[in-house]
Amino acid sequence: MSEIAKELLPMLRIYKDGRVERLLGNDVVPPGDPKGIVQSKDVNYSEANLSSRLYLPRHVKRNQKLPLIFYFHGGGFCIETPFSSTYHNYLNNLVAEANVIAVSVDYRRAPEHPLPIAYDDSWTTIKWVASHVSGNGPEGWLNSHADFGKVFFAGDSAGANISHQMGLRHAQEKLAGVNVEGIVLVHPYFWGTQRIGCEAKLKKKKKELVEGLWYLANPTTSGFDDPLFNPVRDPKFASLGCSRVLVLVAEKDPVRDRGYYYCEQLGKSEWKGRQLEIMEAKNELHVFHLLFPDTDNTKFMIRRIAFFLNQELIRAKI
Repeated sequence: MSEIAKELLPMLRIYKDGRVERLLGNDVVPPGDPKGIVQSKDVNYSEANLSSRLYLPRHVKRNQKLPLIFYFHGGGFCIETPFSSTYHNYLNNLVAEANVIAVSVDYRRAPEHPLPIAYDDSWTTIKWVASHVSGNGPEGWLNSHADFGKVFFAGDSAGANISHQMGLRHAQEKLAGVNVEGIVLVHPYFWGTQRIGCEAKLKKKKKELVEGLWYLANPTTSGFDDPLFNPVRDPKFASLGCSRVLVLVAEKDPVRDRGYYYCEQLGKSEWKGRQLEIMEAKNELHVFHLLFPDTDNTKFMIRRIAFFLNQELIRAKI
């Protein structure tokens, strides 16, 4: 048996022969919803043989337009997929609560495919979906039900990191007919060289996991102040291409204070958005909503995100 070269527990092992053993997020579940509220299907969109899982409320009316959310899964850029039970169950719950059409984005993972591949694959997905703006793209659900005037980027952990980067890329490349109204960052995987908040007291193993995953995902990085990891160091930070941002943090999360720092710095910047909010879940861990999907805190968090996604629709009805 090959010797272990690196371990980042509980997530993965890398062996000296180059083999990667992922310890979490390997299961694959088919589309479907045991509650019968949401319908879903997998759609191939890339020459790299990548797919996305699309979600649509089952009760949607013919040609009814719904807010469109792109969801980027977490896992340190290294584990999980849109097709694991963890993310499939979460998207079913979110779509049912928020009454949106969702695209759960697949991207190639590190270390076999280091950054910026995950960012590039994610942008490829967005461009493919945007090809349906005129209503004559290859996917009927998007043609009939996606409201491209109400688009959101969302994700947790590394997926929140991707969401921010997609917001910057949209500001630079502007997809015709696509209005990114908001971005939802759940327990965003950001860091930095200078310790802030409780980071100085972080236990060694947690610190090694946070930092080790970054170097594994991006071996050519300039370090922890790389703008991809410490976004407030990015000269383009204030150009974030949306008008509303919601950040969710957890009290016992090692990256909690980075979420607060992101909000503080975005609020002080020249960002032209009009709404910036942060919500903290007390006594909770990183991505608790995935680990414990049936708790009151998880249900409340999903309701809070659903409200954010529909806030403008609610105001229009008042």
